Amino acid sequence: MSGLAKARRVVVKVGSALLVGEDGAPDRAWLADFAADAARMRARGQQVVIVSSGAVALGRKRLGLGRRALTVPEKQAAAAAGQSALMRAWEEAFEPHGAPCAQVLLTRDDTEVRRRWLNARATVETLLELGVVPVVNENDTVVTEEIRFGDNDRLSARVAQLVGAEVLVLLSDVDGLYTADPRSNPDAKHLPRIAALTPEIEAMAGGANAAGGVGVGGMATKLVAARMAGAGGCATVITIGARPRPLAAIEDGALATVIEPSTTPAAAYKAWIAGSLAPGGALVVDDGAAAAVRRGKSLLAAGVRQVQGRFDKGDAVVIRDLSGAEIARGLVRYESADAARICGLKSEAIEGVLGYSLGPLVHADDLAVASAAA
Repeated sequence: MSGLAKARRVVVKVGSALLVGEDGAPDRAWLADFAADAARMRARGQQVVIVSSGAVALGRKRLGLGRRALTVPEKQAAAAAGQSALMRAWEEAFEPHGAPCAQVLLTRDDTEVRRRWLNARATVETLLELGVVPVVNENDTVVTEEIRFGDNDRLSARVAQLVGAEVLVLLSDVDGLYTADPRSNPDAKHLPRIAALTPEIEAMAGGANAAGGVGVGGMATKLVAARMAGAGGCATVITIGARPRPLAAIEDGALATVIEPSTTPAAAYKAWIAGSLAPGGALVVDDGAAAAVRRGKSLLAAGVRQVQGRFDKGDAVVIRDLSGAEIARGLVRYESADAARICGLKSEAIEGVLGYSLGPLVHADDLAVASAAA
């Protein structure tokens, strides 16, 4: 079982070879089928995020660049010319289902610099809450080689981590991982489920699929993406995408490889907060707030007695009780000067003091209690 039908949030990576036909134009028939597939999932309450290639491939046609190798400036120009065509194709595909789409362009820094990561997450979360289908792509018009993801397989894994997805679907030109390349070895055996990505498993992955002529990723990059996603608690499904309703096909038992995660999204996120971030300061809380935090509840400004140190919005902070003992760590929603101004205030009074309100000082979702933070 892939777990796709039960996942609350799913990220699907769609490559250029699926989106762009031989004529360099969007494959609208495939897009319409895929949109109907995703709309079916949305109708039963699931949230779908799409990581879409295709801008450079569509921009080639617009700019008359043919299929030759492009310089970096030409590739950036093609991406700029192709992004609007790519989004129009997605919008037209989802329009019959009443689902608006929104473009989200990311660079690697947006998923690795904490403040930008938080801003990107907030944007995608808001889009999902509003019923919008986020269509994510790398910002190829401005990105340089030093800050590139490198391919959309890796980008999709980062997006899965960003949104706390339970399943990442990588639509490929093969129906999963084999013991050898099935296109050249008739004795290759399909691997339906992988519990752990061992060196032996990774050695089975071949290189990039040069025959496609459009995409840049091969099975090796998909396993790298699966490892990244698994560290965030997300299972990865690799299957063939060039079929009608590929997501429904996975649920119906079509051939695919499922790579299991080693943890859950929530546990991975809490562990990251607890052990991977250097705290920028501390919040000292009263007994009532301490008890609530120990139960995993959000930290409200009303329960904070003192702000220690200097920190920015999104930084990690230690939460201490009145005795000075550390009871939790979390990502704070206000910078230190504003946090100090709202100490002891009820939530409804915050906007009157600061001119804005971002809710609790530390939300329960961004909190790791002491047992995990120690």
